[in-house]
Amino acid sequence: MITKTKDINSVIKILEKWSKKYEHPTLRSTHKEKNPFKTLIACLLSLRTQDANTKKTSEALFKVADTPKEILKLNQKKLEKLIFSSGYYKNKAKAIKHVSEVILNKYKGNVPSDIDELMSIKGIGRKTATITRVFGFGKADCIPTDVHVHVIANRLGWVRAKTPEKTEEQLMKIVPRDYWFELNTLFVLFGKHICLTRLPFCSKCVIRKYCKRINVKKSR
Repeated sequence: MITKTKDINSVIKILEKWSKKYEHPTLRSTHKEKNPFKTLIACLLSLRTQDANTKKTSEALFKVADTPKEILKLNQKKLEKLIFSSGYYKNKAKAIKHVSEVILNKYKGNVPSDIDELMSIKGIGRKTATITRVFGFGKADCIPTDVHVHVIANRLGWVRAKTPEKTEEQLMKIVPRDYWFELNTLFVLFGKHICLTRLPFCSKCVIRKYCKRINVKKSR
């Protein structure tokens, strides 16, 4: 399987133009603040919920507490109430408390930028670690790969991988480095509006001529 660089360039340029009519995902927008802790916590809140809920919950929480020390001052019930709309709020509250405690006590309140260091903290997986590094620290030396990036990259035929981790590894070998920062945002938007995990809108796809439609059995 060979993916030409010019095809990757074309796909990304088309998606950049297409994406201008949509609001960027909450996790991407945290890059403007250059606050790794807020990016990290927002990512933990985003698990298994919609972006609108992530934005609403993050804003409510950060108005009250936006540092590890301030998070730890909140009692469990208060924290749960603040993040209730994100879903799975009890588990997320515990994870946020634990992550805040480790960052405050082990790292003196500073979020580590190293991916392996981040992943050594219970509750932080590869996706959360890479999103924190790229959008929180502005270090685009990896490609955050969530379900949207994983599914779309495989459908396009850019990669053939069974896990997001393998997809990220293969993408980093073929995607020009200049696009590493933007790729997650573009694919997340496209995955939410057009290239849905189930029943994608292939009839509306602006990059269809570049897509091999791998494993797409039904579409709209």
